[in-house]
Amino acid sequence: MPEESDVVDALSNLKPLSLHVPEPKFRPGDAVDFADVEVPAAGSVRRPDTLAPAQDFTDLAYTMVRVLDEDGQAVGPWNPQLSPDRLRRMLRDMAMVRAFDERMFRAQRQGKTSFYMKSLGEEAVAIAAAHALDDEDMCFPSYRQQGLLIARGCPLVDMMNQIYSNTGDKLQGKQLPIMYSEKRFGFFSISGNLTTQYPQAVGWAMASASKGDTRIAATWCGEGSTAEGDFHSALTFATVYRAPVIFNVVNNQWAISSFSGFAGAEATTFAARAIGYGIAGLRVDGNDALAVYAATAWAAERARTNAGPTLIEHFTYRAEGHSTSDDPTQYRSAGEPTAWPLGDPIRRLKDHLIALGEWDEDRQAAMDREVAEAVKTAQKEAEKNGILGHGLHQPLDTLFDGVFEEMPWHLREQRQQMIDEETASGRPWARK
Repeated sequence: MPEESDVVDALSNLKPLSLHVPEPKFRPGDAVDFADVEVPAAGSVRRPDTLAPAQDFTDLAYTMVRVLDEDGQAVGPWNPQLSPDRLRRMLRDMAMVRAFDERMFRAQRQGKTSFYMKSLGEEAVAIAAAHALDDEDMCFPSYRQQGLLIARGCPLVDMMNQIYSNTGDKLQGKQLPIMYSEKRFGFFSISGNLTTQYPQAVGWAMASASKGDTRIAATWCGEGSTAEGDFHSALTFATVYRAPVIFNVVNNQWAISSFSGFAGAEATTFAARAIGYGIAGLRVDGNDALAVYAATAWAAERARTNAGPTLIEHFTYRAEGHSTSDDPTQYRSAGEPTAWPLGDPIRRLKDHLIALGEWDEDRQAAMDREVAEAVKTAQKEAEKNGILGHGLHQPLDTLFDGVFEEMPWHLREQRQQMIDEETASGRPWARK
């Protein structure tokens, strides 16, 4: 046994402990160089059988599934070989999302609503996934997947009514703008509490399996949300019960002001989270619509054949602010969006269609004008129902609606008390 003094002497020779605090590579004013981002050649990543055990392809969590090459050609084993009509629909849906985002962003700046979140540069993540999933599959989104609703045909006016919290808002103004809830289109209510949708998606998927249904669930979160406890609880339940669910981690490099290193990106990929849970993990070029489609279709087949869940990391980039409340110039270099090595998802899919001889720049310009006009027309229609900037549009007593299937006595009493007080005060908010 060493003497205590010997141990103390040995420890005294050690260097002091230090704490590693992650730092982004580029700050405001810095020149940007993404040369260290490893981008494998399109078509170079193998595609395992959907029934293969997850431990047989752990390498796919550390590389990147890519289909579109620099010449706009679809190459390799992940090429989903989609028809030109399908490709054009996906391109139009992505263009519609971008036009919708731009007009609603301006509406917020004009004081017509309080809040908005754009998905500029991330349109392929939602649109391609929506096209790969069955319309009956249930989606549990985060707050930048408005493309799911647009691809599934949700009326733009309904989405705008929710953003404006006006008289046409089916949610009666109870949700923050952009936190949609659309049962008609398999779109679960968005929550401002990060990653609550993950265990909800697993529970829904488990229920579907226990009933012998054929529908699966898909859910989305940002890379920062993988640090939430709900993320890990969901993966535990999913792996134990082989829940038919697809976990999508949208790694757009930034949370509202902290970079992905604070969620663990310096140590490993987010797709590698899957390995410790024994589930399939894929890392995908999130700006490649064909890669996103192929990975989602692969994961959906895996789920539907009882082979278990899949975690897909979509490697992409948030080209603008986190929301209308955020100014990204305060924490990142202005050169990042244009220097991002994976390009623009709309341009890449457009170039692919042109390379196939199925599209051209004139048709692209005409389509852009068409979707912009459609969004403008929808906005005018929605604003007939009012805008958030003009105040409360719902009777005040609707605050009590939609909480219980049957309202308990004490809430009925409170509602009546409120109505009596509002009526006596002469304020116009009580239900007539």
